[in-house]
Amino acid sequence: MSSDDAYGSFLEQTNQDTGASDVSTTSKKTTTKAVDTDVPVKLQQVEQYYTSEADEPFEPVSLKWGGNNMPSEKEFAELIGHGSDLSTMNTTEFDPRGQYRDVLQAVEEAGDGKSRIFRTIHGKTRFEYYVVGLDKEHGRVVGVKAQAIES
Repeated sequence: MSSDDAYGSFLEQTNQDTGASDVSTTSKKTTTKAVDTDVPVKLQQVEQYYTSEADEPFEPVSLKWGGNNMPSEKEFAELIGHGSDLSTMNTTEFDPRGQYRDVLQAVEEAGDGKSRIFRTIHGKTRFEYYVVGLDKEHGRVVGVKAQAIES
């Protein structure tokens, strides 16, 4: 058998259908919980995007919470139905250029005047940022979240 025949046979084998399904190229959304109670009107009016490789809009967050204080990292992870890959950030880490002042202000007005930022990790490049405050009067954690892709 000549080397041309062997090469032709090789090409035929590599071009055969393997029966594997087509790979989806659509973006995968993360699936943490964000709303299980009424959303304050102030948060429904936030129309800003979080700048990353995805440029996703901030979405309202309103979750029932019976505590008198802001949830810990572990409690917040349980509240949103996420694993252990969660951390907190300070405002300067989250917004070093001051471009999300309006977002922070809306969250603080909807809650008790303070905000806390949680960062969830979904794989190597996908993250969610939760900017939340405590609304003791209505027994809930309120705020916004945005998805980000950072490679």
